[in-house]
Amino acid sequence: MSPDILPEAAVALPLTQSGGKTDRAQTRARAARRRRFVVMAARVLLLVAVLGLWEMCARTKIIDPFYFAMPSKIWDQIYTWVTHGTALGPLGEQIWYTLYEALLGWVFGVVGGVVFGIALGRITLLADVLGPYIKVLNSIPRIVLAPIFMIWFGLGPASKVASAVVLVFFPVFFNAFQGAREVDRSLVANARILGASDRRVTLQVVIPSATSWIFTSLHVSFGFALIGAIVGEYIGATKGIGLLVAQSQGTFNAAGVYAAMVILAVVALLAEGLLTFGERRIFRWKPSESDS
Repeated sequence: MSPDILPEAAVALPLTQSGGKTDRAQTRARAARRRRFVVMAARVLLLVAVLGLWEMCARTKIIDPFYFAMPSKIWDQIYTWVTHGTALGPLGEQIWYTLYEALLGWVFGVVGGVVFGIALGRITLLADVLGPYIKVLNSIPRIVLAPIFMIWFGLGPASKVASAVVLVFFPVFFNAFQGAREVDRSLVANARILGASDRRVTLQVVIPSATSWIFTSLHVSFGFALIGAIVGEYIGATKGIGLLVAQSQGTFNAAGVYAAMVILAVVALLAEGLLTFGERRIFRWKPSESDS
């Protein structure tokens, strides 16, 4: 074999391997794009099929349109609220009022759940003392507390914020608590060997390790915050989407009830999208499903 051939072969091998890796990455990316398109198309088709079947059944009187309404009437109700406002005022004001209560309750519930969850996860004595009380409080149906909050705080936003807080606190607390308990003990031991105090171990080891657990609860907890605000408004309020639901129910306006539900679903989906975007930005180091 000629010695001049050896350098060319040595160069060609890594180039071929590199090209193969690039081709595989491109193939996986194309497959991921195709899958996303198929999933999105299936979702749209399913929605269209359900709405179309609903509309057809209501128009042919298979179901009573007075009680079940129909998608076209729901759309007309949303259009009326958007263009002419509601009986309570502009639709945007009602959405913001409910969103303000839900956001405030969500923030307080998340902060309280994270602080207490990390504290009890790190301090065994505190967990042993408070554990039974937390279990008892968690067993109480939180929705029934809304009338009590109404008596305590009145018809203003404070009672709705309190309802949202108690719904958000427990899922966040239990996830933060479990995340603090599931921290790799070798990481904690290494940090202590390097001279880290309890405070630094908590801030630099425990909390970052529990972040994925906490974010998992955030996706669910915002929906709970909306539920707390809506239930509080439904029981008694001066404005908000929950009051729109109550008024629509009182006038047997089924389309209005469904329209309010659609608006809430859109708000919840937008919040879920923002949380997912924030989670991806924070956990950019984690491999995506398409890369696995």
